[in-house]
Amino acid sequence: MVFSIIRLKNAPSKKQRDSRFYGSHLGAAWLVLGMISLVIITLLLYRAAQINTGYFPYGQSHWAFSSHLVATWLRPLGTGVNSVLEVVFLLANVGVISGFLVFVSYSKHLHIFLAPINVGASRRPRALGGLDKTPNMDMEHVTEDTVFGVGHVDDFTWKQMLDFATCTECGRCQSVCPAWTTGKPLSPKLLIMGLRDNMFASADRLLSGESDGDVATLVPSTIDPDVLWSCTTCGSCVEQCPVDIEHVDAIIDMRRYEVLMESRFPTEAGLLLRNMENQGDPWGLGQAKRGDWIAAMDFEIPIIEDTIPDDVEYLYWVGCAGSLDERGRKQVEATARMLHRAGVKFGVLGPRESCTGDPARRMGNEYLFQEMAKVNIETLNGVGAKKIVASCPHCFNTMKNEYPALGGDYEVIHHSELLGHLVANGKLVPGVGYKGTVTYHDPCYLGRHNRVFDEPRSVLDSIPGVKQIEMGRCREKGFCCGAGGARMWMEENIGKRVNMDRTEEALGTGADIVSTACPFCMIMLDDAVKAQGRGDDVSVMDISQVFEKSLLEPAAPGPGAIVTEA
Repeated sequence: MVFSIIRLKNAPSKKQRDSRFYGSHLGAAWLVLGMISLVIITLLLYRAAQINTGYFPYGQSHWAFSSHLVATWLRPLGTGVNSVLEVVFLLANVGVISGFLVFVSYSKHLHIFLAPINVGASRRPRALGGLDKTPNMDMEHVTEDTVFGVGHVDDFTWKQMLDFATCTECGRCQSVCPAWTTGKPLSPKLLIMGLRDNMFASADRLLSGESDGDVATLVPSTIDPDVLWSCTTCGSCVEQCPVDIEHVDAIIDMRRYEVLMESRFPTEAGLLLRNMENQGDPWGLGQAKRGDWIAAMDFEIPIIEDTIPDDVEYLYWVGCAGSLDERGRKQVEATARMLHRAGVKFGVLGPRESCTGDPARRMGNEYLFQEMAKVNIETLNGVGAKKIVASCPHCFNTMKNEYPALGGDYEVIHHSELLGHLVANGKLVPGVGYKGTVTYHDPCYLGRHNRVFDEPRSVLDSIPGVKQIEMGRCREKGFCCGAGGARMWMEENIGKRVNMDRTEEALGTGADIVSTACPFCMIMLDDAVKAQGRGDDVSVMDISQVFEKSLLEPAAPGPGAIVTEA
């Protein structure tokens, strides 16, 4: 009754798009509440009858107060009637429980039994960061039966099928999805429900292992292409799922099939893939321009051509955006100056650096990703790279979590982690040249995927003049900028732009600076700030730029602080 009242009070609706219950099977939930009520009612009635007939197994135990209360209501009926009621309600109780077990097997409530298994089989500590599967893309072993990605439900792994059957239809994933909340057709919940329905409809084929002829591919028969390509791979759905469903991996698997087996993908993504294949970067600007930013530095930055010198502690992986985009360069330049100021010795690969392949992998072109990754790993191993610092969370995530499967094992840290360490150890001291309010935007691949939340904030907190204001959606619940999953290079023609939604939230804090620690986020947020006509009074900066801004008037170093002049 309590749950029914709560449900009626909150009035969940499967017809309103802004409700997380949109599309859920609410009728089954009411039936389950009814059956649970019947189990409790019949239990109390047959136990009350047992008390009146003297067969109650717990005697006069005061813990069974509900049964004793009901027994007082039935006592006037007499021992004979109570004996009949005991049998009737005991059988009714068994019947309801048996019916409940049958019903559960054919409804979403199967998760009652499957959820513990699914949680136990999920990746630990969380199914984020690197993708679960790194398929063998060796073309020498490809046959006519080889399938890359997932085109039919039987191509999924047993764990993924378990995911589908475990979905509780709670809608938590749907309510936080940046695609769904900005009017796109992608709902992680509805996607999983669609795949579950397809799996159950294909049960005979799956159990027999035999194909009954041509079977329609999942896209577009079950999953609409706009659903598949709306995903930013931000991981909010995986973070919020109470039963550890791994939505992102399933989406990437289906993208792999679409790209590698069917050559079906958004038109504008073709240019991205060609640029990466031919020029080594998404913009197609070429390797020669990767070292141009160094000219703005007033100190020497060694370009590693052979092996990393012994006095160089870190290899700085600049990334495509940091090398080739004007706003990304400002981030890299500020970071380089801060590292130099703290006395950190680092070098770069310059024109030998290439895209890590992250956009290609998230697009579904696993072959291109692995080819680019192998070239990078060969280069990194050739120069003897051991410790790598990266400014782009996508490069950071790929090299840290996905390169090891291809033979690239390195100690990879993000520049926010290194700056936070330098500040904490007194090797980098902020100044008082800036006073104002700053709101920090968590990059998905730095925060949610790799749990780096505190370090960027500690850098900002160290600046005396900075007052931090958190957005409502921050840290684990941070909202995507819209650039992930290769979406940065695809048009956003459906619904509201994701970066506009996030920027409105950032501007709503009243902050002077919207800070972040990702070049992609900087580009997306800066575009949105300017589109809203706020470019003159609100700046979008990396944390390293905010820190450098404070150094216009350096503060006196504290006791024991080590300060290396630029």
